[in-house]
Amino acid sequence: MSLLRPFAAALLALGLSTAFAQTPTYRFSPVNQWDINKTAAYWNPIIQYVSEQSGVKLQLKIGRTSADTTSYVLAQEVEFIFSNHMFSPEREALGWKVFGRRNAPPLHGQIAVPADSPITKLEELAGQEVAFAGPEAFVGYKVPYAYLLSKGVEVKTVFGGNQNAAIAQMFAGKAKATGSNSMLIDGYARRENKKFRILWTSEPYHDLALMASGKVPEKDLKAVAGAFLGMHRDARGREVLRRASAEVGLDADAHFIPASSSDYAAYRRFYQNAPASLR
Repeated sequence: MSLLRPFAAALLALGLSTAFAQTPTYRFSPVNQWDINKTAAYWNPIIQYVSEQSGVKLQLKIGRTSADTTSYVLAQEVEFIFSNHMFSPEREALGWKVFGRRNAPPLHGQIAVPADSPITKLEELAGQEVAFAGPEAFVGYKVPYAYLLSKGVEVKTVFGGNQNAAIAQMFAGKAKATGSNSMLIDGYARRENKKFRILWTSEPYHDLALMASGKVPEKDLKAVAGAFLGMHRDARGREVLRRASAEVGLDADAHFIPASSSDYAAYRRFYQNAPASLR
């Protein structure tokens, strides 16, 4: 009988390994919020943990710019995303499901200038270059740019590709101001020891959403969601989150919490009144 036990254990391990090998690999694309290296440093250990805990294989797919995740969605090249680019009426019709978000403080769209800039009013930006992450950046581009348009302030838009690059352009003197996500400009200023001054701040918006394509089977979605949302309750998960957050300047307690489509009502309100070019 004792001779059979190792054989049975080997068969069980082989069966589990085969089952995992037969599990489809889903592609996960987070918006490139910082730059490609920092975004990878944040997400790689998280995705490895979620894959191991859920038994569902996730493969990280990061774009060079903040707009690339949306391109992957529209080309049906990804099944899971971390994004806030999917709440316009046309994109909501694609059937992506919100299942979580980060427990970060609310995000605000902001228009900022270097602390020593002579500019003190938005009107003084008329005709000047203002740097933004990219045309898909909701909080960092669409929200502040829509406000500038509503006040009749025409600026020359410069796209950096991601938020770090846009902020760096401002501090390098290549743009007079930047439109930004409040969390990202605060983090950049701390990391780089830079000082800035806020000219305008928007209403609050929830952080980006964890979302799944409607094509993902319910059992796989539940497994992946459970792994994300349970990370902070597991010792190893907490350590993964702590180290990942330190890489990008997030709060040490940043983790993922349940969310639903209703949490993103403020995004929908924006699209109801936004200029056609920003919808």
